[in-house]
Amino acid sequence: MRKPELLIPAGSLEVLKTAVLYGADAVYIGGEMFGLRAKAKNFSKEDMIKGLEFAHEHGVKVYVTANIVAHNEDLEEVREYMKELKEIKPDALIISDPAIFTIAKEEVPEIDIHISTQANNTNYGTYLFWHSLGATRVVSARELSLKEIKEIRRNIPDELEIESFIHGAMCISYSGRCLLSNYFTGRDANRGACTHPCRWKYAVMEESRPGEYLPIEENERGTYIFNSKDLCMIEYIPEIIDAGIDSLKIEGRMKTALYVATVARTYRKAIDDFFVSEEHYRSNMDYYKEEIAKCTYRQFTTGFYFQKPDENTQIYDSNTYVKEYTYIGMVEECRDGKIKLTQRNKFSVGEEIEVMNPDGSNELLMVHSIQDEEGNPMESAPHPKQMIWVDLKKELPKGYILRRKEE
Repeated sequence: MRKPELLIPAGSLEVLKTAVLYGADAVYIGGEMFGLRAKAKNFSKEDMIKGLEFAHEHGVKVYVTANIVAHNEDLEEVREYMKELKEIKPDALIISDPAIFTIAKEEVPEIDIHISTQANNTNYGTYLFWHSLGATRVVSARELSLKEIKEIRRNIPDELEIESFIHGAMCISYSGRCLLSNYFTGRDANRGACTHPCRWKYAVMEESRPGEYLPIEENERGTYIFNSKDLCMIEYIPEIIDAGIDSLKIEGRMKTALYVATVARTYRKAIDDFFVSEEHYRSNMDYYKEEIAKCTYRQFTTGFYFQKPDENTQIYDSNTYVKEYTYIGMVEECRDGKIKLTQRNKFSVGEEIEVMNPDGSNELLMVHSIQDEEGNPMESAPHPKQMIWVDLKKELPKGYILRRKEE
């Protein structure tokens, strides 16, 4: 029984460091080109180098996405990008397009290639095909059941790794290949520019009555007809491991450091607890479920893992997240008992805020004072991205996440 890798997303250098600190075995990131999250901050070459250095110092791997569906005009730039990655030396590249795969094998044969879920990997024949070309890992399509993944594991070599999503947003598409955004807005989801039309509210217009919108009648199911619940497999770690999955992947390269810390820390503890014993894992289930609900989410589903999704896996009355906690900021420095941070959301003197310790514990601390960079006292911190000093009467290590429970 192999202990699986916990693979965490990062959309910026700050979030990469959070993922590493809070339990990731590996992190996946996008450069400024050819990853499928054009609206994420993504990594410059300099930040990518810094991120790899930080991760490797902590024994964590870094994978770089190059998983767009390429058009003719992309190919020469892809080749130049691969030459750049040859200098940076990530641990693996995540690729879906055969042309990009071929260029990577020519330009950076020394870097492992993982086949993205965008390649629609639904059977062991596909896994064997990519393995024969030199891929070391294949990411399963989201549409596979655990039973199907288990059958794939039985029919592929031990050294070929299976990576599967276990947490995060689900697309109304096939393995992420969606045409809605391109059709409505001209922004191609398969080239990184998705506008998330699956989260929009829709009406119907009859052809002979243009401009007259007929609402999709809202009953107990509402009107958000494409809006899926989020995947969450925190209660099924034994089943995932039994299926032979090597890497447990969290979705969310556009998520905050708070989200990444919450999800990484919770799954880290669940996996580690299971490898102590299944009884130990099950005894902590209430903790996992309580903690995982402290990040933003759209209710939870198990996706395709146990059965095909039905009407109960959709959210019909809203496209908003459930949000129980607010991100305050990350500890950047401690001096004379005060903590420096770049404030992300408003909080005030006299409030209690929660410190997330990487070991899974939480600690409530009172805000005794807030000062701006010049040392002027403040009753509250209302301005996002303002640099402030906070007196919590306790020294905290750099990189720790602070959050506040919503009223």
